[in-house]
Amino acid sequence: MDKENLIHTKAVSNLLKHIATPLDIKGMSVNELEQLADEVRRRIIDVVSRNGGHLASSLGVVELTIALHYVYNAPVDRIIWDVGHQCYAHKILTGRNARFDTLRKAHGLSGFPSMEESSYDCFNTGHSGTSISAALGFAEARDLLNKKNKVIAVIGDGSLSAGIAFEGLNNAGSLRTNLTVVLNDNEMSISGAVGAMSQHLNRIITGRWFVRIEQEWDQIMKSLAGGPAAQFSERFRGAIKGMMIPGKLFEDLGYKYIGPIEGHEISYLIETFQAVKDLEGPKLVHVVTKKGKGYKPAEERATSFHGVSPFDPDTGSARKKKTGKTYTDVFSDALVQLADEDEKIVAITAAMPDGTGLTQFSEKFPERFFDVGIAEQHATTFASGLAVEGLKPVFAVYSTFLQRVFDQILHDVCLTNQNVTFAVDRAGIVGEDGATHQGAFDLSFLRIAPNMVVMAPKDGQELRSMLKTAIEYPGPAALRYPRGATSGVKLSAKIKAIPIGKAELLKKGDDLCIVAVGRLVDFALEAADRLKKDGYSVAVVNARFIKPLDHELIAEVGRKCGRILTVEENSLTGGFGSALLELFESEKIMRVFVRRLGIPDRFIEHSQAGLMLKKLGLDVDGIENSAREFIDNTTRDPERISVSLDHAQKTSGHPSH
Repeated sequence: MDKENLIHTKAVSNLLKHIATPLDIKGMSVNELEQLADEVRRRIIDVVSRNGGHLASSLGVVELTIALHYVYNAPVDRIIWDVGHQCYAHKILTGRNARFDTLRKAHGLSGFPSMEESSYDCFNTGHSGTSISAALGFAEARDLLNKKNKVIAVIGDGSLSAGIAFEGLNNAGSLRTNLTVVLNDNEMSISGAVGAMSQHLNRIITGRWFVRIEQEWDQIMKSLAGGPAAQFSERFRGAIKGMMIPGKLFEDLGYKYIGPIEGHEISYLIETFQAVKDLEGPKLVHVVTKKGKGYKPAEERATSFHGVSPFDPDTGSARKKKTGKTYTDVFSDALVQLADEDEKIVAITAAMPDGTGLTQFSEKFPERFFDVGIAEQHATTFASGLAVEGLKPVFAVYSTFLQRVFDQILHDVCLTNQNVTFAVDRAGIVGEDGATHQGAFDLSFLRIAPNMVVMAPKDGQELRSMLKTAIEYPGPAALRYPRGATSGVKLSAKIKAIPIGKAELLKKGDDLCIVAVGRLVDFALEAADRLKKDGYSVAVVNARFIKPLDHELIAEVGRKCGRILTVEENSLTGGFGSALLELFESEKIMRVFVRRLGIPDRFIEHSQAGLMLKKLGLDVDGIENSAREFIDNTTRDPERISVSLDHAQKTSGHPSH
């Protein structure tokens, strides 16, 4: 449906304003449901064009969402949306349309399913592949508690490549649990003829008469008691299904396979789900949809419109032109430059070449580029195998998704000390995507791995140097960098490595030393300059390395200043500040106060990144105020290390003013 049709629908109809719960759609005609789909689609485009968000995937499942809520009785029936990129229509139809303008804003609706937000969101999602396992848990609990509700997991074809998805499929199939998996396939293109034939076959498979035949067949099999006739009959049925049904793999896993079916015909979706609803055992309904459906720019550029910043809905163009290079851009250019010089460098992504900046590498070195799908665990062990044979793999991955790889990092990379580089993008506060996507924990879990080197650049130039350092280092190394633009530092033509474990003293001082990590170094420098105007003498150290720490420099500034303020965009629990405390303990440095600023021990909700940094006390004002209070309220010569953990937590959540 083109934009003009959507605008026309908005003008002549207003069904959406009457939808308070999914119950309100159950009496609608098919024509009304189709009009409702148009209104929902226009609503999504309107809000996402202003707020940003996951557009193409949500547009692709509008009819599917309406059909599910028409047939099933949520929230009693449990609908679990894998990842949650496609949950916007679901939110609109489940009592949240009036608040949909607040999507991804502070104190507004989450961009992902949220149990805290609505009873219709029965499971929090944000990472791929989890819906089937969760659905199996819901279904088995239902059976143990003697309940009768239905359980439906909606999962995309991309998410199905995640290992946990196959684990869930396998377990549910073996248990013969009564649940429905809806496979939302938005990559397959079905022509009219093929679609009509698949619909015809699906009517045969899911029609009420076929269900009766299946049940009667099962009775015959029982009466034959496993004899040769039964074995032949079952093989014959399997052979016929194997010829007719594209989903024989799912049948072999224990599922009744239905599909593939057209995902934008509401009447047919409703008919299918009504037929499937009361089938016993695990079912898999294969629905083919089009990403970006109903909005031409998103249909033509589905990848670009997967996750978008605010844009002009009339043209699809971004509202704000991109200014300057992002950290991801700098990484992309640097990796290509280094790969030009070293043919052993290879790059790996888990289905995110654009987001992680590897598209340029893939185009220039296609034979050295590997997209393994949504399979971060596999990517890491695969990288280790490449490294054992002498290659230099670089795995570019978002911080939030690296969390899935903890065991592989320890066991498959660090244990044998392999030369694998982890380029950890979106580290720290990422903003509107919220709790499931904040990169708040990578420093904590990476630094505990033996043999691992962990770095954080203060700007783009340092990122280039750290990438070269990591690749040249003979063991595992990670460099973590944030989402967004770099500080605008001029980049040198040649990329030079830096000494492992060497920090950088940027400003001298006597009253306090701020030891900062990553992009917060610039904030620390500005805070120190402000404090200088009021007579405070504040030193600033760019740590650069979280592991190994620069023991010599940090111990020196600690002894000299007597006060250390650590600043990191990571959880305070086990993060950089904790590493520095461990350093002082190991060096037996007892005459220094230490205070830590960072992310408190809780999950951080969605908001604009700048607002969240301010709220956490990690912007310039927060660092200045914390430093000032620290100096004013401590003496210079304590007899032991003073660690104000409670204060650090309090300051991180509520900066002084």
